[in-house]
Amino acid sequence: MSQLFSPITFQGVTLKNRIAVSPMCQYSSENGYPTDWHLVHLGSYASGGAGLVIMEATAVVPEGRISPLDMGIWEDGQAEALSRIVQFIKGQGSVAGIQLAHAGRKAGTRSPWDSGKGVLTPEEGGWEVVGPSALPFTDGWLVPHELTIPEIQDLKDKWVEAALRAVKAGFEVLEIHAAHGYLLHEFLSPISNHRTDLYGGPLENRMRLLLEITQAIKAAIPQELSLWVRISATDWVEGGWTAEESVELSRHLKEAGVDLVDCSTGGNVMGAKIPVGPGYQVRFAEQIKREVGIPTGAVGMISEPEQAEQILVTGQADVVLLARAFLRDPHWPQRAAKALGLKPDVPKQYGRAW
Repeated sequence: MSQLFSPITFQGVTLKNRIAVSPMCQYSSENGYPTDWHLVHLGSYASGGAGLVIMEATAVVPEGRISPLDMGIWEDGQAEALSRIVQFIKGQGSVAGIQLAHAGRKAGTRSPWDSGKGVLTPEEGGWEVVGPSALPFTDGWLVPHELTIPEIQDLKDKWVEAALRAVKAGFEVLEIHAAHGYLLHEFLSPISNHRTDLYGGPLENRMRLLLEITQAIKAAIPQELSLWVRISATDWVEGGWTAEESVELSRHLKEAGVDLVDCSTGGNVMGAKIPVGPGYQVRFAEQIKREVGIPTGAVGMISEPEQAEQILVTGQADVVLLARAFLRDPHWPQRAAKALGLKPDVPKQYGRAW
């Protein structure tokens, strides 16, 4: 039996295979609401056979959006609109997940295809950005407002409220976004966190906000649902967040009831030298799985079925998350099944093609 196509269970949630669609921002929302693009975009991955389809980074507050065109879940109407997509995903035999996010000091930017690129000015629809410290992401970016303790407490509440809306919408996997230089990663990394209070300084303090949010969400959502956390396992620069710190963080996440650590890297430092290549981040998933004993997800230039199978067979991770491979081929799982000598699981409408 192929490991890639074996089921796996987290709490009361069973994925029919180990293939997950990684969250991918589409910059196609309207006031934080999904559009028909999202239904077709995400629905195609569910009909293509993915075990789990994770909604793009979805902001817990309006100011937490990467761009004005990002998805949001800060009001009930957004959850209601998302439920239509969730039901379609479930109807194809896949599990629907959502990534809850706040972009921090990297918020308020243009969409990738906007010719201007970079941050938006207030006149262009931008807004004040926030972070653990008043340190801009890079030259030319906005200096973030340093969050006060009361503001941090309020944000924690917003994360829980967003999680409860996600539950109401029908999502069964909730992923906290603590990677790629966004707010929670900014608190973790000494490069972006220069605070001297209980949320800054030693590792214990820099982990505090993520762990408090994790514990609060875990306590608020139904026990049968699954809680994941995406981290950047390293900043790839001297003096930044390290793989060793990721291991320690993962120990605490396991204690807090997190079911899987989704292991990405980078995003907090402009110009970091990252050794990009096939499966270049898998070793971090393997290290955390081995040293902590928590399930992990591997992501990053995983494109071939045999590559994905090997990651699982050798015990480097428990789930593989694909992004660009799905953009190129929404039916990647069905092609992978055929490549591995299995009968593809296809919708009856497409049966004649296989």
